[in-house]
Amino acid sequence: MILLEMFTYPFIVRAFVVGILVSVCAALLGVPLVLKRYSMIGDGLSHVSFGALSVAVACGWAPLPVSIPVVVLAALRLLRMTERSKLGADAAIAVVSASALAIGIIVTSLTTGMTTDVDSYMFGSILALSRADVALSIGVSVAVLVLFGLFYHQLFAITFDESFSRATGMKVGVYNTLLAVLTALTIVLGMRLMGAMLISSLVIFPALTAMRLKKSFLGVVVLAGCLSVVCFCVGLTGSYLLSLPVGASVVVTSLAAFLVATVMGRIRGRN
Repeated sequence: MILLEMFTYPFIVRAFVVGILVSVCAALLGVPLVLKRYSMIGDGLSHVSFGALSVAVACGWAPLPVSIPVVVLAALRLLRMTERSKLGADAAIAVVSASALAIGIIVTSLTTGMTTDVDSYMFGSILALSRADVALSIGVSVAVLVLFGLFYHQLFAITFDESFSRATGMKVGVYNTLLAVLTALTIVLGMRLMGAMLISSLVIFPALTAMRLKKSFLGVVVLAGCLSVVCFCVGLTGSYLLSLPVGASVVVTSLAAFLVATVMGRIRGRN
């Protein structure tokens, strides 16, 4: 009865709809990102998004429409830095991440103070989604899923062998850019779900968990998407029943799934 009672609240229904869509997007993109060793790009872009949101709130602008183009540009810049700069991918992400987070904190402290709505983007506030946020989130999530499906084979190719893909005439740079843009859009949406501090877990955990149980790329992608949805639903339900933060509950649920999958993988390996 208590579980059914949850769905009598419109904000809970909105949270489930947006959370499931964003979880699927993050999990699907997480697989190529983890395999290409770009998994921490989610953490870097979330900090960029926090900086953009801080400036938007300080100026009285709508946060999501402002942060989306900023984070997309940051993702493209990170891609260029990792390809052409002497900095490695991890160093480039660290530089951008720390700088954006510091700017966001300073802007917030000098204007509205750290007790404002910007805090919700640091730790997540999916239960406070407005109808406009839900509409934008659904539209962008569907676009991400459609594009991922359309270019699945190209993303598969550049994930495992960029050199061979380039030799066959594939426009590797275009598809790397597509992956970066899709990741940026998903990170911005996931900010309301997990917050800047936890969003990278939504990208990393499902992919790592699925890799413990499946070997094929398609199998990992499908299982990662399913696991992400299940962990989100369990985490949101647990947060409602136990009065816990949603983002942290989802992360702990994902961690539990990862540990279980790790144990199962080891048992299977011994047999």
